[in-house]
Amino acid sequence: MAHAPRLRRSHQGHPHLTQGKPMQLGMIGLGKMGANMAQRLLNGGHKVTGFDPAADARKKLESNGGGSADSLKALVQALPAPRVVWLMVPSGKVTDDTVDALLALLEKGDTMIDGGNSNYKDSLGHAAKCAGHGINYVDCGTSGGVWGLAEGYSMMVGGDEKVVDGLKPIFETLAPAKDQGWGRVGPVGSGHYTKMVHNGIEYGMMQAYAEGFSILKHKQEFGLDLHQVGEIWRYGSVVRSWLLDLTTDALGKNPNMDGIAPYVVDSGEGRWTVDAALELNVSAPVITLSLMERFRSRDNDSFADKLLSSMRNEFGGHAIKKE
Repeated sequence: MAHAPRLRRSHQGHPHLTQGKPMQLGMIGLGKMGANMAQRLLNGGHKVTGFDPAADARKKLESNGGGSADSLKALVQALPAPRVVWLMVPSGKVTDDTVDALLALLEKGDTMIDGGNSNYKDSLGHAAKCAGHGINYVDCGTSGGVWGLAEGYSMMVGGDEKVVDGLKPIFETLAPAKDQGWGRVGPVGSGHYTKMVHNGIEYGMMQAYAEGFSILKHKQEFGLDLHQVGEIWRYGSVVRSWLLDLTTDALGKNPNMDGIAPYVVDSGEGRWTVDAALELNVSAPVITLSLMERFRSRDNDSFADKLLSSMRNEFGGHAIKKE
């Protein structure tokens, strides 16, 4: 019987209460991540007012002790100056549009935190725009997914040192522990850059686990129980990790991955990591190939594989398997 993964995090349970005076901030975007982060902040004693286009998301935050606003303008008006707003919206155009809209509403001395998966180059552009209005900009690469509410979030923060220092109570509450799982890694742009590479590494780790378990599964004469193997590896093994915990749990729930299509999407951060490696002339074959494998998973009618089969027939007379 499958069990919930035993997470290897430094802190579990409720977030610690904030030290000193609680902060008040606006959370823009109340999806899975934004809503959970807002709730963790509320649990830690902060005051959170949220905005999301979906009325149900706003109502849920209200029912959990937070405030809500039905527009960005109303959100800004509800916050005391100097204001702090945290963006948890999709990267790209949505983030661009939200930043531009906020620039017309915020005032000098306010702070904007982008906790989404923005490209670090976009973040540098956003920071420059904010600076022109006297608004502080902080980019925060955020990891933790659906487990963040209970376990805390890993946060890689980029921005002016004094500005980040003033936001410490927020980061300390969201993190797994006050002094663990978060930190200012450098100037503006460095937070999202570090998170980008983090996700690239994640691609490689996921691919290695997937390939290894696939090799085990194909050794049919041994009848290996992949869930059992994962459980063994979780303790004492050099390959143990939280990702292995989650993988093992998935194998316990669905050993043959029944009903799951062999189609793997990507958020874009793996691509950006490979782009950065090329720009810097850094060899990153594992991350690059793991990204290529995701692309390959989406090709249901591979012309390349058909051509390879045809080549073998042409030069060696090897049989071609017909559809």
